[in-house]
Amino acid sequence: MTARSTPRKQAANKWVRAGIIAGSLIVLLVIAVFIARWLVTLESVKTWMATYTGHSELPAGTPVGFPAWLGWQHFLNVFFLVLIVRTGWQVRTVTRPAAHWVRNNKGLIRTKGAPARISLDLWFHLTLDALWVLNGIIFVIVLFATGQWARIVPTSWDIIPNALSAGLQYLSLNWPTEHGWVNYNALQVLTYFVTVFIAAPLAILTGLRMSGAWPKKAVALNKAYPMELARALHFPVMIYFVAFTVVHVALVLATGALRNLNHMYAANDSAGFTGLIIFAVSIVVIVGVWFLAQPVFLRPIASLTGKVGK
Repeated sequence: MTARSTPRKQAANKWVRAGIIAGSLIVLLVIAVFIARWLVTLESVKTWMATYTGHSELPAGTPVGFPAWLGWQHFLNVFFLVLIVRTGWQVRTVTRPAAHWVRNNKGLIRTKGAPARISLDLWFHLTLDALWVLNGIIFVIVLFATGQWARIVPTSWDIIPNALSAGLQYLSLNWPTEHGWVNYNALQVLTYFVTVFIAAPLAILTGLRMSGAWPKKAVALNKAYPMELARALHFPVMIYFVAFTVVHVALVLATGALRNLNHMYAANDSAGFTGLIIFAVSIVVIVGVWFLAQPVFLRPIASLTGKVGK
């Protein structure tokens, strides 16, 4: 009886700990809101916020608005990230995979040794990773080719006090003025910069270190970048992407949903329903693939590049 109840107790304890952590974070957030609302009443803080309004000036010639390709990139990034998080969690938690995959050791990719046998979940995770990286490379190239980089790359040191000002405005519940079609606020700029140019490369480098593609015989390289470090960083980076997505979606919906969705999906600055419709369709596609990503559907796809079996 005791042996059977132990897993249940452990699961219950995990939920209790999660509840305590969530409750503590809510309490801390409420305290932070009260402190922020008090700070913005101080004359010195008012003067400082009048100087640093929360927006840094963009470089001359920065494009205005969002081109259509950015909308497609936005959808693909969301699509891949959602499924990468799902499959990453499966790889981390599933102890008895439904199937395994072994790469065909022929064609363009050939190795002297026998290919490793991996779970079908890991195969799908790595496949999504490769597509996400390819999409990211295209995104960065086009971003710099079109000048859109200036919207998410800090170009002046005043980005820091302006980001602090924007953060204080959010916490005080007197949110900064939104005109994302022209210029993000400084906190948004820093967040997007961290996401694209720091978090994404970290996810790639840590994932690559943990994969079978990493050279096992590179002694000096493996000593400088140990597997334990990659594992310690990879999961927190995933948590960052989840948190970023939750906050991002919440702010998009809370600060003018129709206009923001038109920016992101319809490439216009109107308050029409086009962006909302495209967004709804994209959610249906993502949810559909989420539920269809089962072994019965993945097996024939994985069989194109390898052998699938128990």
